[in-house]
Amino acid sequence: MEIKKAVIPVAGMGTRFLPATKSMPKEMLPIIDIPVIHYVVEEAIASGIDDIIFITGRSKRSIEDYFDDSPELESHLRQKNNEKLLKIVQDISSMVDIHYIRQKEPNGLGDAILTAKKHINDEPFAVLLGDDIIVNKKPCTKQLIDNFMKYGRSTIAVEEVPMEKTGSYGIIKGQPLEDSLYILDDIVEKPSPEEAPSNIGAIGRYVFTPEILDCIKQTDKGVGGEIQLTDGIRLLNEKQKVYAYKFTGKRYDTGDKVEYVKAVIDFALNKEEMKEQIKEHITGLDL
Repeated sequence: MEIKKAVIPVAGMGTRFLPATKSMPKEMLPIIDIPVIHYVVEEAIASGIDDIIFITGRSKRSIEDYFDDSPELESHLRQKNNEKLLKIVQDISSMVDIHYIRQKEPNGLGDAILTAKKHINDEPFAVLLGDDIIVNKKPCTKQLIDNFMKYGRSTIAVEEVPMEKTGSYGIIKGQPLEDSLYILDDIVEKPSPEEAPSNIGAIGRYVFTPEILDCIKQTDKGVGGEIQLTDGIRLLNEKQKVYAYKFTGKRYDTGDKVEYVKAVIDFALNKEEMKEQIKEHITGLDL
């Protein structure tokens, strides 16, 4: 089956970016002039997705507003004859079909995804986390979809991570099947470096068969007292093999302050109108 639906959980509290995220969703933090969530949605669309389900929470209304029509702003831009900005604003509100489901309380990533069960309607679907921007000519989600179409099995994106950071990831144990592809033996949520089965961690891109939702429903609260997606994946792997794919591309974890700053600098250096001034500033710093 073609994968046309994607779930994007954006209900997290964004505590790593407090106090900014007290009144602003972390997914709306700008990479210069475009919010992080815009890049995530663009990746989904470029991967063939035409139906997006946002799992939202309290204080996330600005995400809905961002992807909605803005008649007052459009009228203002028309009056100013600013056709370039007008087109940008109009294109945002017509990017893709978007639905919003409220997660009543933060209860883990697994619980957030489970709230989309009725909308998924027993179809395979993608999951994209709003923290990760992944830059590559072929979108990361499309890489996973292509693997799904080949093998018909749920596929999670992974990359090598420093051993000292295994406690921030779901870490896999897997058997190499072919270049960049593993058959999953196990996945452990946030293990210490001493307990980690490898240094290969799952990142914020997944393609699932619909059975993952029943598996999540059967899991108990795990690490942090929350319903963990990792536990659902472990149960799914007992019923039908799950694959892990070492994706190609540059990933920015924009939920991390250092990675966020790196993303802003790198994106600025890729803008013709900015790059020379940014280079001049960087080379002139007394480091």
